[in-house]
Amino acid sequence: MRKTRKAAAVLTAVAMAAVSAAPVMADEIKDLYDYELQTREIETWNILQSQQSTDMNVLTNLYDGLVEADEYGKLTPAIAESWETEDNGLTWTFHLRKGVKWVDQNGNEKGEVTAQDFLTSLEWVLNFHKNDAANTSMPMEMIAGAEDYYNMTNEMDADAALALTAESPEFADTVGIKAVDDYTLQYTCLSEKPYFDTVAAYNCLYPISQGMLDEIGVDGFKAATPENIWYNGCYTCTEYIQQNTKTLTKNPLYWDTDAKLFDSVTIKMVESVDTAYQLYTTGELDRVDLSESNLMTIYNNESDPYHDQLVEKRPTKKSNQFHFNYDKLNDDQTEDTNWNTAIANEAFRKCWYYGLDLGSWYKRTNAINPYKCYNNSYTMQGLIYTSDGTEYTELVQEKLGLPSYDGETMTRLDSAKFEEYKAQAIEELTKEGVTFPIHARYFVASGNQTALDSANVLKQAFADSFGDDFIVLDIDSYVSSLSKEVYSLKRQSFAIAGWGADYGDPQNYLGQETDDSDNAYYMVQLGHAVDSESDELKDLYSQFTELVNKADAITDDMDARYEAYAEAEAFMLDHALIVPAYFDISWELTRINDYSKINAMFGIQNNKYKNWETSTDAYTAEDYAAFLETWNENASK
Repeated sequence: MRKTRKAAAVLTAVAMAAVSAAPVMADEIKDLYDYELQTREIETWNILQSQQSTDMNVLTNLYDGLVEADEYGKLTPAIAESWETEDNGLTWTFHLRKGVKWVDQNGNEKGEVTAQDFLTSLEWVLNFHKNDAANTSMPMEMIAGAEDYYNMTNEMDADAALALTAESPEFADTVGIKAVDDYTLQYTCLSEKPYFDTVAAYNCLYPISQGMLDEIGVDGFKAATPENIWYNGCYTCTEYIQQNTKTLTKNPLYWDTDAKLFDSVTIKMVESVDTAYQLYTTGELDRVDLSESNLMTIYNNESDPYHDQLVEKRPTKKSNQFHFNYDKLNDDQTEDTNWNTAIANEAFRKCWYYGLDLGSWYKRTNAINPYKCYNNSYTMQGLIYTSDGTEYTELVQEKLGLPSYDGETMTRLDSAKFEEYKAQAIEELTKEGVTFPIHARYFVASGNQTALDSANVLKQAFADSFGDDFIVLDIDSYVSSLSKEVYSLKRQSFAIAGWGADYGDPQNYLGQETDDSDNAYYMVQLGHAVDSESDELKDLYSQFTELVNKADAITDDMDARYEAYAEAEAFMLDHALIVPAYFDISWELTRINDYSKINAMFGIQNNKYKNWETSTDAYTAEDYAAFLETWNENASK
């Protein structure tokens, strides 16, 4: 059965029965107190440089782009009042609203946002010597002349390239972007891109002012600070104490005068969620995520003052997977032949798909409803819908012959198939000289007890599912950089990693696994199937890539496009080239109605403190049942 746009309305005993009308609430919050872990401190204030969600959660409040989204994930106007394409996505024209202001940290006007600012930002992104190759992949893959300009600046002397601006003929005559007038912006794509307007929700197409660059210089923007940047978003950052606090203050000249904003937002940096919990209990925070221990302590005690205030969070925008390393190296950088031979074997991979029961591991994320974390798609649920309202990943499940998610089981588990593939894998791999048990190496951060505890639960899940005579999970640690100490040296057997879409199309997911692009992130960074010695494995990836490219070529019928992508995704899962891991659905205590937040499965705007419904009294499970019911009713309209 296909699932429509409605969110899953499976309510727990904690949520009780849904009520038919929204509850009456206390006063709304004027000054919000939020938190972030100290391990997730912002790394850059440069909106064009950042590629980390830890940065975006802050920067999305300081900058606005052409578009944003609403609480249902639908694209809505921001700086662009309207937009259109008249040639099926080859050329896109955005009509900008007048009177959008650039301001400084203190809210003083610095200038007006015009179409030229989007040219200035794109020149920065594509200039090799300015942007250090950050956020270049989408413009280079989509916008005419973008790759040519990037390559041109890469070959130029640094001083010459740094002197270029959007008005320089090297850029103006090469790249497919044009300011028709101050309030009309036009992009020309390399080919028809029917989803290009959703790309504008990602920061690679956000504006910056040449006036700001003239004022602070290239080096000043590279080392951007809250004091020197120009803002056009709903807040400015008026105080920043590293590893301590960030204070965001309402922008007095913000263009969206109808928006509901807080007077201020204070983001406290904390050591752990347990620290955040203590701050919440003393009234110093307005929300807190709950660790497994805190959740179960409250849940199991009906007299606990927070018992009726336990609410289940909405899924984050990431779909998390087991990404296999097909070209693993030992610590001495010799080939790990035993692992590489095993993981190239399809029957061995299918043992993971059909046999690995993750229920106990899911409890680390959601101890009350663990199987709500079950994931069996590569693309995140809710990214796109067909014209009849069918959610895209339902197409994938249908092609795999699996039922819809029910929140109570792992629908792909099949003990008979597991035993069949286990016997087949042992027979085939033994002939190839593989020794058993096969050791799978998995890394966690040194000193992170929470991560280690979760890894040990996963290790036990491996033992219970596979048997220690077949596959054994070896837990190892890294000191400070997972990328530098592990991934770049190919030391891991697999990684558990999640992708959150930059734009609203399956290409942004499946394109990370193809074998024909240096921008295929997971292929290049984690999978390395192109480097495998297995011709059979490489042939599977070639077939998968062909299916993805075939889908991407369909631009005049979006339903047909999505069906073709679902075919490619089902092929990937059917051959267990990756194995879906989990959705992040946890629990919290909160004075914020999460169903009033922006909820797009693409772009950077979901943590924007805009139009949030809040209460000075904590919401209850009953309140959240009503919020869900109302959201479902409105989302299906």
